[in-house]
Amino acid sequence: MNAYVFPGQGSQFRGMGHDLYQHSEAARQLFEEANDVLGYSLTSIMFEGSDDDLKQTIYTQPAVFLHGVVLALTTDSFAPEMVAGHSLGELSALTAAGVLSFADGLRLASVRATAMQRACELVPSTMAAVLGLADKVIEDVCAGITEEIVVPANYNCPGQVVISGSLAGIQLAEERLKAAGAKRVVPLAVSGAFHSPFMEPARTEFAEAVQNMPFNAPRCPVYQNVNAQPTTSPQQIKENLIAQLTSPVRWTQSVERMVADGATAFFECGPGKVLQGLSKKISPATPVASI
Repeated sequence: MNAYVFPGQGSQFRGMGHDLYQHSEAARQLFEEANDVLGYSLTSIMFEGSDDDLKQTIYTQPAVFLHGVVLALTTDSFAPEMVAGHSLGELSALTAAGVLSFADGLRLASVRATAMQRACELVPSTMAAVLGLADKVIEDVCAGITEEIVVPANYNCPGQVVISGSLAGIQLAEERLKAAGAKRVVPLAVSGAFHSPFMEPARTEFAEAVQNMPFNAPRCPVYQNVNAQPTTSPQQIKENLIAQLTSPVRWTQSVERMVADGATAFFECGPGKVLQGLSKKISPATPVASI
């Protein structure tokens, strides 16, 4: 079974999607429609903007969404039997699987990005990648820090978990995680603590937009971040999508479940090769490729 996976924030690069725009009339039409829906030229930022422009959450998330969805919708061989997306990529997966229209998916990506950017500006917070430590040890260390907020945010692959929290919480966690045997704790260049309680204001704002948007049944099961389970119910998809903003991304568990359910190949649909690298570490025997 073919599993298509869609990357999230952090996979962007300057010039992303430009080849598609130049060489595919169908892709060009979707890019132009996106500019119309958003009311500004996202393609100009993607193709010609600075690295700093592309690092801004309000632009990054719609750009990564757009790249992945345009790739999927303009590829003749795109025939998913299961889909999943990492964080923001879940919106791309839902759109590619027919749950959302192209325009509605893009609108939600924009609302999500703006809401998360605003939440980041309310209280200083950050994230860090923890390398070479078991999930349970990381969870216990985070749970043991009661004076600050720090939580597991992304279960990316065995030996790589990202934590989110307050500035002091991440600093405290770094000391304790290194003492517990972590190979490295790497601070991430992000604007805030995604997938943590710090995103509660964004979750509330995003929830209103999601609940007012029509969701269709997907053409194949969607493996969602919050529980790594296959979902086909539009209402359950909505609830899981909203909960995702303050819950950890269970990517390791999602890939493992897709393999258990019969995935024989993973195809990354979007900029970069981040998910291919993670898939190789989670399920080395399962082939991976880009669209």
